[in-house]
Amino acid sequence: MGKATAQGKGESEARVIALPPDFRLAELAAVKAELLEALEAPAVNIDGAAVERVDTAALQLLVAFRRESTARGQSPAWHGVSTVMRDAASLLGLAQVLELPAPMPA
Repeated sequence: MGKATAQGKGESEARVIALPPDFRLAELAAVKAELLEALEAPAVNIDGAAVERVDTAALQLLVAFRRESTARGQSPAWHGVSTVMRDAASLLGLAQVLELPAPMPA
């Protein structure tokens, strides 16, 4: 199994998970595998900036990951969240559970 790669200055131990543009059921197995691997990392950063399509199953996967990682003492951070992902999470009442960052003003 491959090890997580180092990312960014001061975050050399952080694992970055880039969510795919089409983050729906067909992509969940690959993302789930990455998230499970990330549970072993000292820190995790999730990049959802590229997400153009998302479904309930994908958001549920992120909720489960956030709960498990928090239980293990991690505090996953967001590198970016697309408007599509933010809107879907808000519609389902999951924005607060996922601890999505506040939208940046235009």
